[in-house]
Formats: sequence, structure tokens, C-alpha cells
Amino acid sequence: MSNHTITRIVGDQTSTFASDVTIQTLRELELDSPVLLEGLPGVGHVGKLVAEHLIDTLCATRIIDIYSTHFPPQVVVNEDCTVRMVRNEIYAHHADDGSDLLILVGDHQSTTSEGHFLLCNAFLDIAEQFGVSRIYTLGGCPTGELEETGTVIGTVNNPKMVAELTLHGVEFQEHEPWTGIFGSSGILLPMSLERGIDAACLMGTTSGYLVDPKSAQAVLGVLSQLLGIDVDVQALEEHAAEMEKVIAKLQEMQQMYTSMNRTEDDLRYIG
Repeated sequence: MSNHTITRIVGDQTSTFASDVTIQTLRELELDSPVLLEGLPGVGHVGKLVAEHLIDTLCATRIIDIYSTHFPPQVVVNEDCTVRMVRNEIYAHHADDGSDLLILVGDHQSTTSEGHFLLCNAFLDIAEQFGVSRIYTLGGCPTGELEETGTVIGTVNNPKMVAELTLHGVEFQEHEPWTGIFGSSGILLPMSLERGIDAACLMGTTSGYLVDPKSAQAVLGVLSQLLGIDVDVQALEEHAAEMEKVIAKLQEMQQMYTSMNRTEDDLRYIG
């Protein structure tokens, strides 16, 4: 790790972002033992949808930008046709009842294995700085099927969390997901255990083929209970309704394709 650098910047200073990871603090803020939510892009964009929905509904404040040479070599084009480097962002929500949140979102995850570990170390440095009490990583569990059950599957870094999460509707299935968990949603769990922070991954079942707001609804429902907050889900419901129409159309096309193949097989057999 000694060959890699993490640069910290406070304020709006210009930076070449030449280090492996550059953390730019936009605003200093004190929080009371916040929970960190990770919602970076992944399967079905489930975690990303949940995290961005919470940012919008809670009017969370962007306090940190994170840049890395391990992100894809591209820029994002803004509404005014200017460009910016791709990045991860951390938003903060301070609540009067003490349910403070840090929400990690971003344009991309790392494109390299090494970058995932470097970035997760940076995320955990920030978590320790704010005295994070728990981490929930959010994602999708691919089933390969278009039908969704609304199930939320969980994994934890501390077995003591299983009973609590089960009470809130999280299902724990042996060796599931069988593919393992890729990216930050997975490796943050064992890495946070090394720092004494309890963490769980909440995954909504999803086909894995499409952006899945219905799965995001299921995860948000469980997360809201765990955090003890009320969240307006209207926007996600609208997106889910639109996606259900798309899925219905795909299923119809799939049935037509299957029917055509059966007809051709029958004709070949008769001939």
C-alpha cells in the first residue's frame, strides 16, 4: 500500500487528481454517530436507486467528492455542456432525532481490482472520521428471471446482526447469492469488520438485466424500518410502474419467440 497515495483537499482548490484517490471536502459538518449507506452502481442499479432517492427526499447535503485514477477514463457532460471528471460523492443528512446518515453514491465503481480496495479504504477512513456506527451496503441479487418477488437477501460481517435484520424482513439464505458479492457492496463488509464497524449488505432480488426500481422499493422498505425513518416512495412507485410495462412487453416477446420456435421444431419433426 505504500506505493499508493490518498490526497485530501479542503474547499474548492484546483487539483490535478493525480493520486490514486483524491478526497475533496466541500463542507465541514458534525454528525452524531451516523449510519453510512453505500449505493454505488451495480446489479439492476438497485442500491443506486435507493441511495439517490434518499438523497432527494431527505434533501441531503453533498459534503465530499472522491476522485480516483481507477475510475473509467471519461468525463460527465453537464447541462451547460461543460464537463467534469467522474467521481463518487458523499452526502450527509442531519436529523433532530439522532438518525444521522452518510450516503455514498457515484458515477462508477473502480475498473480495477486494486482500485476497489483502495477506494474502500478511503470510504472507511471517512467513516471513522465521522464516527460511523453501522454500514449498510445496498445492491441487487441477480436471479436471471424477469419475475420479481420483492425479497431482500442479507449478508453480515457480524452474526449478531442476523436476528435483528430478520425481524425487519431480511432473508438469510445459505450461500446466497451463490455468485458472491462483487465490488464495494461486498468487500466493505470484511474491511469494516477490521475497523470494528458492524456492516450488512441488503440485496433486492432482481433479474439483473434491467434497472429495477421495484427491487429498490423492497430494499428501501426494509432500510426505512431499520433506520426508523419515513420515506416518500412515490417516485420509486412511478418508476416501478413504468418498468413493469417494459417487463410485460419483454415477457410477451419472449412467449412469442418460444411459440415460434416450437412451431418450427414441430414442422421439422413432421417433415
